[in-house]
Amino acid sequence: MQKQKNKYKMQINTPKQKNHVPVLLQEVVSILKPKNGETYLDLTAGYGGHANEILNKIGFSPLSVLVDRDCNAVRELEILFKKRVTVLHSDFLSASKKLAGEGKTFDLILADIGVSSPHLNESSRGFSIQHNGPLDMRMDQTAALSAYDVVNSYSVEQLEVLLRVYGEEPKAKKIAAILVENRPIETTHELAEIVAQAWPGYSKVHPATRTFQAIRIAVNDELQQLQSSLPLWESLLAPGGRLAVISFHSLEDRIVKRYFNEHSDSYDANLTILTKRPITAGPNELLINPRARSAKLRAVAKIKTNG
Repeated sequence: MQKQKNKYKMQINTPKQKNHVPVLLQEVVSILKPKNGETYLDLTAGYGGHANEILNKIGFSPLSVLVDRDCNAVRELEILFKKRVTVLHSDFLSASKKLAGEGKTFDLILADIGVSSPHLNESSRGFSIQHNGPLDMRMDQTAALSAYDVVNSYSVEQLEVLLRVYGEEPKAKKIAAILVENRPIETTHELAEIVAQAWPGYSKVHPATRTFQAIRIAVNDELQQLQSSLPLWESLLAPGGRLAVISFHSLEDRIVKRYFNEHSDSYDANLTILTKRPITAGPNELLINPRARSAKLRAVAKIKTNG
């Protein structure tokens, strides 16, 4: 198939600063209400934006744990916090299982689910439509499966299901066929241009956005990790503890909303909901960090222990 030109407006968000800007920072602090002497678990600590703010309020202790699956982020966390807290290189599900197995509990838990600005801005990581790089998309650089593997080895049927379920892509069947027909696909720009063939004409948002989302979710097993982690996070909360989850697309938010609703405010529930509606970024934050526009914060508190 001959590659076609597609006209669209690429949404290029120029970072306002070099480092990752923590999303909904003041809202997280307000809902978690950190107090001196409490313990903190950050399951997606990234470059320490949320953690630094909270740890300065509760005090630094090895009992507080910062987790990230990204090697670069882990190195930065170790430099920033200088062994004043525990840093784990792990995905959040594996870390949650480990900590729960050790009988640990925390007063404050935060999970900021999603790809970070450093991931998107670094072309070699292969996350972004706007920055050309190899097809990678691994949050953990040591993981075996990459975006290249998904795009170039999955069957057309597998790709169609992936695009429809994880990307909510209405042209999943057509895009899957185009991808298989144009293999091998090596780079992010090549992938974006090929997907754009299925969406001729003008588009404000790049037509490959849903495809990139779907592939990234598959590579990092994001939805299953979240689904399996929520019961563990509930068990890791100390009585009176608070859990906050930030999601960035509707698939994640539905999982969090459903779990919180099903495990709160009934006679035998362990949780009570702190956010009747998801908290979103205000206009001032969006001026500084446009990527916060899709962020949704939901939170619960532990009201009693099992049994």
